[in-house]
Parts: sequence; structure tokens; C-alpha cells
Amino acid sequence: MKVAGLGFKRNATLSSLREALLAAGGSADLTAVATVSDKADAEVLKQLARECGVPIKAVPADVLAKVDTPTQSKLVAGKFGTGSVAEAAALAAAGPGARLIATRVVSQDRTATAAIAEGDGA
Repeated sequence: MKVAGLGFKRNATLSSLREALLAAGGSADLTAVATVSDKADAEVLKQLARECGVPIKAVPADVLAKVDTPTQSKLVAGKFGTGSVAEAAALAAAGPGARLIATRVVSQDRTATAAIAEGDGA
């Protein structure tokens, strides 16, 4: 299972999400995209998931808070209790023992982040 985790601001565009995903390695062989539950219904994320032909996995904020990430954003840590929503969502959605194959990358407009993890599924 290969999952792209995405973190994004409410004003992120589809182009920003695409750019971040491409910078993380692209959509080839993805089985899902994942993000924090309260953003899983965002229209831009739905559009990206449709383009990639994969489902969206919503990860509760309390689950994200338990995931250690290799990159650290102080702002994200203060809000979500983890260093990177993208990395934590990818790891959590890919299942126990998942590993990151692409750490967090940020879109040029700084509104979206993406990371990719591989695992056996949840």
C-alpha cells in the first residue's frame, strides 16, 4: 500500500496540492491519499483524489498526534501534536510498520505539503 499524506491550508488550490504531490514523487502506484479528518471533505482534496483514481483516508487528529515524524513544523506541532500532518497522515493510513519513502515537501505558495509512505495497510 502506497499512501500520499497531504497537509494543506484552507486556501490551498488544486494546483498547490498537485505540485506538492509531484514533488514528493507523484501519483504513480498510489492506493490512497490521506489527511486529517477535519479536512478530508475539502473539495480540492476530492478533486485530487479523483484525478489520481484513489480514495481519501481520513485520519483523526488524535491519531496524528501519536505519530513521530522526521520533519518538524512548530506551527503544526502546536496545532496537531505532530511535526508534519502530511507525514503523519501517510504513515497512519499506510498501516502499522509503514515507512516514509518521501518526507514532507512544500508547495511554492506554502499552502500544501505532501509525503508518501509504504506499508501493509491498516
